[in-house]
Amino acid sequence: MSTLSPDGDSDYGGGGEAAGAVMADVLSKGREACYKARDAFYTCVEKHADKKPTEIATMGLLYPADCKKSRANFVNSCRPSWVKHFDRQYSAKKRVQRLLDGGDDRRGPISLPQPYTLDFYEVALAPANNIAQYSARQC
Repeated sequence: MSTLSPDGDSDYGGGGEAAGAVMADVLSKGREACYKARDAFYTCVEKHADKKPTEIATMGLLYPADCKKSRANFVNSCRPSWVKHFDRQYSAKKRVQRLLDGGDDRRGPISLPQPYTLDFYEVALAPANNIAQYSARQC
């Protein structure tokens, strides 16, 4: 008995000749082709980093239009879940690198602006002055 997938392919979910077949993209040659396409795309992105990114990939990754061809090759050579994983991994690595290489203002403890500075004597004498004024009003 042959079943149909949602896409209309026969032998969906087992049975028949295709049940024992391994998808070509997970075999060694398929993975190597995917990795080469991935490396070519991210090398292109790094090479054209000075240009404004105008194209949107998965996971919010932006890349320049000069890398459209290598992106198409990358998407065609790899499974969609792998492309999403590699884009997420690249974006996370770039985010960490940007935080580490950022200006000195991002390093170290946060210094918040102080609205005013108090003199030690004002602080030390304030309660005594308030008590004296409060008790003078009560009398």
